[in-house]
Amino acid sequence: MKAETYIFGINAVFFALVAPAYWFITQDPTGTSALVMTALLTVLVTFYLGFHASRMEPRPEDNKVGEIADGAGELGFFPPYSWWPLWCAMTLAVIVLSVAFGAWWLFVIGAGLGTVALTGWIYEYYRGEHAH
Repeated sequence: MKAETYIFGINAVFFALVAPAYWFITQDPTGTSALVMTALLTVLVTFYLGFHASRMEPRPEDNKVGEIADGAGELGFFPPYSWWPLWCAMTLAVIVLSVAFGAWWLFVIGAGLGTVALTGWIYEYYRGEHAH
């Protein structure tokens, strides 16, 4: 994770240099504050990655003398296809449209269906074909 730390550190320095230059060129407080917040957030991520990179065992790609075979094995759990994100997105669309149109009865229906869809998405690996 040292490579990621360096990348975010370089981005933090870039945004920290660009923010005052942007202020002097445009005198725009909105864009300047957005650049300052972006710089601070990249500093936050840099410290987080640096903190964890120093406390975990190096990954094969962090080893300078590592070989491709060092990275062999299971890479992690990758979930199969799922229909639940589609239903969650559709119920969110119903909720947003109900607020836009002022139909609060449709908001209640969308919230109920959204609760079912979100519960199904959360618990999809506890039952059915892909249960663990």
